[in-house]
Amino acid sequence: MTDVRPYVVGIIGGGQLARMTCAAAIGLGVELRVLAEGPNTSAAQVARWVTVGDYTDADTVREFARGCDAITFDHEHVPIHILEALEADGIAVRPGPAALIHAQDKAEMRARLSAMGAPCPEHEVVADAGELAAFGDRVGWPIIAKTSRGGYDGKGVWKLDSADQAEEPFAALADRTTVEGGVISSEGVRIVAEEFVDFARELSAIVVRSPSGQAVAHPISETVQRDGICVETTTPAPGLPEERATEAQRLALRIAHELGTVGILAVELMERRDGTIVVNELAMRPHNTGHWTIDGAYTSQFENHVRAVLDLPLGDPGARARWTVMHNVLGGSVADLPAALLHCFARDPKLRVQFYGKEVRPGRKVGHVTAFGDDLEQTLARARHAAGYLMGEEGWADQPLIDGGNR
Repeated sequence: MTDVRPYVVGIIGGGQLARMTCAAAIGLGVELRVLAEGPNTSAAQVARWVTVGDYTDADTVREFARGCDAITFDHEHVPIHILEALEADGIAVRPGPAALIHAQDKAEMRARLSAMGAPCPEHEVVADAGELAAFGDRVGWPIIAKTSRGGYDGKGVWKLDSADQAEEPFAALADRTTVEGGVISSEGVRIVAEEFVDFARELSAIVVRSPSGQAVAHPISETVQRDGICVETTTPAPGLPEERATEAQRLALRIAHELGTVGILAVELMERRDGTIVVNELAMRPHNTGHWTIDGAYTSQFENHVRAVLDLPLGDPGARARWTVMHNVLGGSVADLPAALLHCFARDPKLRVQFYGKEVRPGRKVGHVTAFGDDLEQTLARARHAAGYLMGEEGWADQPLIDGGNR
């Protein structure tokens, strides 16, 4: 009997996104190879084929890509010139460098989105504190300043209340600001000034696009951010009129088409108080605001990402339940997370939990919980209870069972 060779996908980055992609790949019979930053990263703990190496080293990445049908990502930080070299070698890079640059560099993203007419905050790339102060005087204070590259989860972002603070972002670059995952030099990094959007809430539009052009859109989620970190998502976004939700989905699909993305595109949106939306950020890989899809959608973002990377027909992105709430578990006072499941599962048998295999540190994303149901308030309460208990927050252990929460 002739051996059947499986699809082989290489994913660069060994974090929790790669870990959850591994689970999706297993179900599809796909061989997922991981280029991990270390031997004990989230994905390295569960993947069968792991290479430990530096994703900024061209030879390491090229050797890792050998034998893969396609390369994709757990993060957006692989240097573009390395990805261009892979494409020159005939390796399918998905998303490709021409698209990925718009997730790597906020200045490039703003320029391209504005050129295509996508709604964006008023913005400007500024060269020094004087130009930043002039921008603030023109659009009104406060303003937001961001590093064009490297920042995420609230890092590399400043809210500035007056011209007196305009030097702060440039001083941080001069000091080689430490960002999660390493030290970023000021070389090639610009400061992007943006108007401060006094938004009513934040939304997330997650779409998936394949190389052949097929694309699907998940329902729009409302997201809650604290200190720049996603804390909670509710899907579908409560109170969002159907026409507004469709508008947001169409916008995300248009961006995916215009940029030529392959796989997941997450478009983070801000809804102004008048109901209009503007684009905040782009991500071209599975996204925290899409974790609800693992248990709440017919096809998860992780499975559809793998399907898209291999140009397989995409799955149904629709929601299984009326409401789905995902709440991140951040490191708190509970060190033994598995032991804490006794209380959570006894209280709520329908609860779904994902742990990332990370050492518990204060404020670190170590997992998430998902609850779904027909009643929004009960579903929110169930997810918040479980996350609060797993983080060791006071009062959650003594709360009574929510009526109907375990049925």
